Amino acid sequence: MLTVAAGDLDAFSRNLAQLKPYYSRGIESERKNHILGLNLMFLLVENRLSEFHAELELLTAPEAGNSFVSFPIQLERQMMVGSYDEVLSANSRIPDASYEFFMDSLLQTVRDSIADCVEVSYKTMKMQDAMTMMKFDSSDQLKEYIEECRDDWLVEGDTLCFQPPPVGSKASDIPSMKLISQSLTYATELERIV
Repeated sequence: MLTVAAGDLDAFSRNLAQLKPYYSRGIESERKNHILGLNLMFLLVENRLSEFHAELELLTAPEAGNSFVSFPIQLERQMMVGSYDEVLSANSRIPDASYEFFMDSLLQTVRDSIADCVEVSYKTMKMQDAMTMMKFDSSDQLKEYIEECRDDWLVEGDTLCFQPPPVGSKASDIPSMKLISQSLTYATELERIV
């Protein structure tokens, strides 16, 4: 847990690899469920869902019901069904302060997903609406997010303007008739050569 507090995920992964053989032999410790829960959070944040589900298969019913372990399980379910609002408000339900490190990364991932959807769905949006959707407490936090992660968004007063996709990214922008003509020309020339 010290490695999580220090933000050293590589060391956390190494320490967990050393503990797993003991846990698989049935050796119990008072922190076992806490560490198993942190491992599930780590796998969820790293988007290693196949490993996440493999770890779930190894859990006993009492372990899965423990609050340290059930928290990441609930988060994963909410993310899979797209209940991002519940994931964003999950900070108030974390079972231990050691989970905050992973929650910060998970919140960033969820906000990025929401932002991807918003910029495709809308041309403009009120700042207040974007703050509500992305669970920012102030417009300054939203502006900071825009500066760091969404430099193509424009802030005009209290409105966000999303840039249209670059030219050439729509199917109608592909010069299909020209490509067909070139292909036929190449085929005719190839036939003459052969």
